[in-house]
Amino acid sequence: MTLDRLRPLAERAVDPFVAAATRVGLTPNGVSVLAIAVAGAAGASYFLAAREPLLYVVGALLVLLNGWLDVLDGALARELAVDSPAGDLLDHVLDRYADILIIVGLAGGVGQYALGIAAVTGVLMTSYLGTQAQAVGLDRVYGGVMGRADRLALVGVVTALAPLAGSAGGLSPVGWLLVVLAVVGHLTALQRFYHSMRGLS
Repeated sequence: MTLDRLRPLAERAVDPFVAAATRVGLTPNGVSVLAIAVAGAAGASYFLAAREPLLYVVGALLVLLNGWLDVLDGALARELAVDSPAGDLLDHVLDRYADILIIVGLAGGVGQYALGIAAVTGVLMTSYLGTQAQAVGLDRVYGGVMGRADRLALVGVVTALAPLAGSAGGLSPVGWLLVVLAVVGHLTALQRFYHSMRGLS
């Protein structure tokens, strides 16, 4: 949960891009839609990377771009004073679909569907517990071992290096990445659940 704490710094760094997006007439919702299109392209790259390993590098760049656009859409909404519950809902829904597309691409590319299910459920439960806390009257929870920013950074780094690494323990680097996403995802979800229950007691 280190990178989510740097979000204010990232939002300041994105200021020039907010200004550029404003000049060309981009809307926050438009950026959100662009972000999920990028995530879909990343997932497709990962799925095809078994035949062409350099596609892992393409996927890594697209994942990092997805994370950057995720920061940009919120910053643009605040700059244009159009941030709203509807925009927040759209952003969260598209982020979850983006997570699914990326993980399905990773799992499908290496044929590790059981690990993919474990990873995607961990990621979705992490996000669910974060927003469910808000639904029961608490602040939205971003804490835990690994937030979305950390997850995207990890996926980007591991897949960028995947063409250079060999298998270990019967799993490729991407297989081990799915194991980490599964274990840490569910652990983060349980941490958020515990934090929320303490807040309600």
